[in-house]
Amino acid sequence: MPTPKSSPPPTPPRRSHSPTPTTYPAPDRSPNRSRPKHKKQSHHNSPSPSPPQESSIHRKPSKSKKLLNGFRSVFRSFPIMNPTCRMPSIHVTRLHEGGSNHVVHGGTRVTGTLFGCKRSRVNLVIQENPRCLPMLVLELSIMTGKLLQDMGSGLVRIALECEKHPSDKTKMMDEPIWTMYCNGRKTGYGVKREATDDDLNVIVQTLQAVSMGAGVLPSGQESTDGEMTYMRAYFERVVGSRDSETYYMMNPDGNTGPELSIFFVRV
Repeated sequence: MPTPKSSPPPTPPRRSHSPTPTTYPAPDRSPNRSRPKHKKQSHHNSPSPSPPQESSIHRKPSKSKKLLNGFRSVFRSFPIMNPTCRMPSIHVTRLHEGGSNHVVHGGTRVTGTLFGCKRSRVNLVIQENPRCLPMLVLELSIMTGKLLQDMGSGLVRIALECEKHPSDKTKMMDEPIWTMYCNGRKTGYGVKREATDDDLNVIVQTLQAVSMGAGVLPSGQESTDGEMTYMRAYFERVVGSRDSETYYMMNPDGNTGPELSIFFVRV
């Protein structure tokens, strides 16, 4: 009998080398559960530097500039000029030599200059023209700064009075002392004096080329009375009698500006 063939032994199943999958708990989808909040990471951890601020300390304007601005606000119709301190080759004309006066509205046109340090008395100088020696130099009993303040109001009336002596034949402009009133208030006395070298340096040399204007004069040294200021303009001189004269300041080209009148009266 044929020998029965033996069947091969069963092949054992192959083991899988893949790892056993790990099971994770299902996420909790409950609506009551709050999600963790993620803080936004700031791009600028340190505060940004503030823009540079302007320094609170400002440089104060110089005294010359402040005084010049004050003159501009008062004498709006006058040109502001800063003449040089020295002017060479100056020819001074004597009185009644070479200078013809112009008649305006029945009066005679002359040049009047007011100058002085801010905290000292103002000086009044009358000339036939800027090249002439002064006809009159009068020291008024009012400070330059106070006169500047009064002219800021637009109207200034200066009255100068002296006692009349019938037997005296002294010319009115030669009277030595005057009682002064400014806008109706007595302020003291005006004193006539001779022109000094400093006066001539200002009115003839420094301001020789200025026919009208206002400003601050350059000074080589600091004065305790402040800087030297000036105002020059044409005045209309009207002679009423041998005991009265009036000087009316003429604004340039008829522009509106401060009004200044100076009255000389013997009573």
